[in-house]
Amino acid sequence: MRAQLLTAVGQRLAAGDVAAPRPGPGQVLIRVSACAVCRTDLHVVDGELPEPKLPLIPGHEIVGTIVETGAGVDRFKVRDRVGVPWLGWTCGACEYCRGGRENLCDRARFTGYQIDGGYAELTVADQRFCFAIDPSYGDVEAAPLLCAGLIGYRTLRLAGDGEPIGLYGFGAAAHILAQLARYQGRRVFAFTRPGDAKAQDFARGLGALWAGGSDETPPEELDAALIFAPVGALVPAALAAIRKGGTVVCGGIHMSDVPAFPYRLLWEERVIRSVANLTRRDAEEFLALAPTAGIRTTTRTYPLAEANQALSDLRTGAIEGAAVLVP
Repeated sequence: MRAQLLTAVGQRLAAGDVAAPRPGPGQVLIRVSACAVCRTDLHVVDGELPEPKLPLIPGHEIVGTIVETGAGVDRFKVRDRVGVPWLGWTCGACEYCRGGRENLCDRARFTGYQIDGGYAELTVADQRFCFAIDPSYGDVEAAPLLCAGLIGYRTLRLAGDGEPIGLYGFGAAAHILAQLARYQGRRVFAFTRPGDAKAQDFARGLGALWAGGSDETPPEELDAALIFAPVGALVPAALAAIRKGGTVVCGGIHMSDVPAFPYRLLWEERVIRSVANLTRRDAEEFLALAPTAGIRTTTRTYPLAEANQALSDLRTGAIEGAAVLVP
């Protein structure tokens, strides 16, 4: 099969022919129809996430059709369409798994990081971590739901019931989350790169009541601020924008260092918390909610052979919504 391979961190992906994988017990073989490009892929390729499996096929927002099942597979059958997210395997036995927090499993393995992912024509996945895709979504449209949507959903859930919320970094996750927040009756305020009028128009078109640069102050205090840009300096800025008792949630898996800030920004019971990965419960809830909420994704497609260009465009902020690779 054709695949895009990371052979050393910090280098461009290399296109090549590799042996097609075969499903083991409990696994399914999937013909990839679409794989969205996530900022986490950039962190893996750039070496900001340590010790990826090498050589590695990146990609963890996969939509495809099952073409073969391994022994013991009972959740899906051949020709079923499924989605595969970042969380690819957990032990099921540790205190985190037993307590419903499998996203914190010490032995967890992740798609497109320790497990070969979707920048390929075929991929193998554990049936426990595959999910049915609502038929109202096309393959390309559904792919960003598998991480941008799922992590955005978990980030919003951890923010609590706050009604005015701020979204810092209006990319793939925020453009999905803005729609969900509006469906829930929340007021949305969007923060983009300073001076990015196109992104601000995009945010307003998806229901944001206000959109401005991340260096600006919103027109009212926020109950919660959700940060998707990997910029540590946004943490004190978000703290300054929330009211007493408010929450700042960092939704990314990697962020530059958070600078020192005065204690008064945190005082009055403001909270900073992070999101780590996702759980199967998150996936089941969000993928059922998305069509009901009328969530639609804005995408830009690239052939599999142009994976490096898609990553470059994501790095420079040239993509509105989400990039999606199509084998």
